[in-house]
Amino acid sequence: MNPIVIIPTYNEKENIVSMLAKVLSLDTAFDILVVDDNSPDGTADLVKKAQRDATQIHLLENGEKNGLGSAYIAGFKWCLAQGYDYIFEMDCDFSHNPEDLPRLLHELQLKNCDLVVGSRYIGNVVNVVNWPMGRVLMSYFASAYVRFFTRMMLADATAGFVGYSRALLNTINLDKIKFRGYAFQIEMKYTAYKLGFKIKEVPIIFTDRTAGESKMSGGIIREALWGVISLRFKKIKPNKGQK
Repeated sequence: MNPIVIIPTYNEKENIVSMLAKVLSLDTAFDILVVDDNSPDGTADLVKKAQRDATQIHLLENGEKNGLGSAYIAGFKWCLAQGYDYIFEMDCDFSHNPEDLPRLLHELQLKNCDLVVGSRYIGNVVNVVNWPMGRVLMSYFASAYVRFFTRMMLADATAGFVGYSRALLNTINLDKIKFRGYAFQIEMKYTAYKLGFKIKEVPIIFTDRTAGESKMSGGIIREALWGVISLRFKKIKPNKGQK
């Protein structure tokens, strides 16, 4: 079965059609699961229209807006139930370049890792385009903050361009993942790290969105700041029931 990329959406009508077309145009075949949080702008309707011409596109309507983490957890469970072996996360706004998907998949297929991270900061190089310097510094030092408290030596712990092996997602108890904002990305990596899975970072260039609105908020930042400290005290055990 083809690898699959999960794309969470909330009010992404400006980007979703182009994103679907771009992923489907790749030489490497990827299926797509759009997880839509009841976008009032009609994003889901555009996905349904695209589905008429492409069986690789799937839509999961996730109800009301419950945050990034809830959308991805719902997507992971759907993909595992459908039998996918390689499951990716990617934003809809083209900040993550779909052309990098085959490179990330290659690392998983070679068994070099169970979690591959599209990294903005690997090798002490900042590969970010169109972000103001203040936001670059906040993101860069957020990863340093994560390293300090978790001892997880990742250059880009907050990255959202990520690929998982089926074995890893089966081992994580997805119902125990508690964060719903961008701290979700840290919690997933930390859980994989504590369970002994290998994580590899691959350099990418991150480009800030040019259409649509950012979902970043003060509450999301606060969740991440306090959430990282709480992770040190979380008891992480492998999941026994998921297949």
